[in-house]
Amino acid sequence: MKRKRIVSLVALLMILPLLSGCWTLVVAGAGAYGGYKMKENGYTLQNPITKEKKSNK
Repeated sequence: MKRKRIVSLVALLMILPLLSGCWTLVVAGAGAYGGYKMKENGYTLQNPITKEKKSNK
């Protein structure tokens, strides 16, 4: 019983860091692909914080 618990704990500690890295790569790849497809369709990204330009009238 004790050996099974130790093996389970070691397996969890080994798998947990691997999953976090993989999910990060999957999310980054999906975001990049989505941005690429939006750019193909004519969409552009804009910074929501912009400095107002003074008009010379």
